Amino acid sequence: MKSLTSIGTWGMVFLGALFMSSCNSTKLVSSWTAKELTIQQSNKILVIALMGNKDRKLRENVENALVAHLKTRGISAGSALAEYGPKDFEGLEEKAALSRIKEKGYDGTFTIALLDKSKDKRYVPGGMGLRPWGYGFWGYYRPMYAMLYEPGYYQVTNRFMLEANFFNLSQDKLVYSAQTKSTDPSSPEALAEAFTKTLFDDMIKKGVIK
Repeated sequence: MKSLTSIGTWGMVFLGALFMSSCNSTKLVSSWTAKELTIQQSNKILVIALMGNKDRKLRENVENALVAHLKTRGISAGSALAEYGPKDFEGLEEKAALSRIKEKGYDGTFTIALLDKSKDKRYVPGGMGLRPWGYGFWGYYRPMYAMLYEPGYYQVTNRFMLEANFFNLSQDKLVYSAQTKSTDPSSPEALAEAFTKTLFDDMIKKGVIK
């Protein structure tokens, strides 16, 4: 009985660690700041997510999340998708595109680009997990039996890399740039929120935004 109790305890520890590792995580990879410039409450910022049609839902959520966070800091902001539609500045030259933006009062743009989206698929044999060696016969037999005879499964990991850039249009300068990596977000909404929170935590820390 002591062996079985020990197996159960270690099994719970393993399952807990496995669950935690599978949760959504978003991490800052790198960021850069132009020290002489910041984002001010007087700015009016257009948020533009650069993503294809297949990622329309993510684009919408990223733009909305960033707009909402800017507004909570007292900064006027708008979504390019809502303001100009899905094709926004398609086919326009630089002068015409900037004219469309500035005529609505925007003096800054926050671009969010989906740099990479990948999916890893790995086969996990049945019964794989912690093998409590040293707990006697059953401690060896049960996990080995499970590994050999119980069906396996495929484990899929989704990864996203996003890049954010804030440009001051009045001075035509890059103020802030950052890249993030996200693993296994539960939904486009969850990815957008985690990304935006990571971004704002870094911008506040570095004094880009007050």
